[in-house]
Amino acid sequence: MLPATSKLCAAISYRHLRNMTGLRRQAAVAISQELSRLASRSPGPSTWIHQVRRRSSLLSSRLEEKPFSEMEMSYIKQGEEALQKSLRILEDQNDWKTETVAGNGDKVLSKVLPDVGKVFRLEVVVDQPLDTVYGELVDNMEQMGDWNPSVKEVRILEKIGKDTVITHEKAAATPGNIVGPRDFVSVRCSRRRGSTCVLAGMSTTYGAMPEQEGFIRAENGPTCMVLRPLPGSPSQTRLTWLLSIDLKGWLPKTIINQVLSQTQVDFAKHLRQRLAR
Repeated sequence: MLPATSKLCAAISYRHLRNMTGLRRQAAVAISQELSRLASRSPGPSTWIHQVRRRSSLLSSRLEEKPFSEMEMSYIKQGEEALQKSLRILEDQNDWKTETVAGNGDKVLSKVLPDVGKVFRLEVVVDQPLDTVYGELVDNMEQMGDWNPSVKEVRILEKIGKDTVITHEKAAATPGNIVGPRDFVSVRCSRRRGSTCVLAGMSTTYGAMPEQEGFIRAENGPTCMVLRPLPGSPSQTRLTWLLSIDLKGWLPKTIINQVLSQTQVDFAKHLRQRLAR
């Protein structure tokens, strides 16, 4: 297979053949398949396979996408920035403090970052395979208000390519109206690399969605969810949710911290109920 793939790649190096979209797509698919075959031979893919697979995946996706406008590219870059910044925060294992530990093992941690403020980190295991969880959180995003009491509505305002969307989210008021109605306009992106999925986002501005009467426009991000199969149990998914929100308004920090950590615990409970249906 590899010699044939090499010939195909050599063919598209000629200018008159490189303009043939079908041939370029065929080459990208062939490279991706060959790398997957090589990776399956060893317990763990080497670094170069990871790098080339990522580049070939990007090539394949770009062949399917139309050219983006300058504004669309700025949203794509914002989504990528949110993803990279979120992962850097999660990779640093130092200084996390426990906020809440539920009886089922769900855990909320927190830390304070100089350039972001206080961030919260939910760690849970869901008894559903990754594809099921991913489908609910990404493909069925606009249905979140049906099962998550913390969310009144999620609406996709614009889709940009395959991985980036602009959303408007209305948060429900907390019990007792301790925190009144908030809304968010966010850019969100999703990335899937092997068995790991990352859903990231941050607040943005969108001309067609100005501030709404009756809502305080809050800000979020960087924020992300990381989904991975539980080692040794592919029917279960480990979910990590990094949450960073500025609710705006005059609210004591103690109330904000309590509301945000409880929001994460409640989210895990309601997600399980949703998936169990």
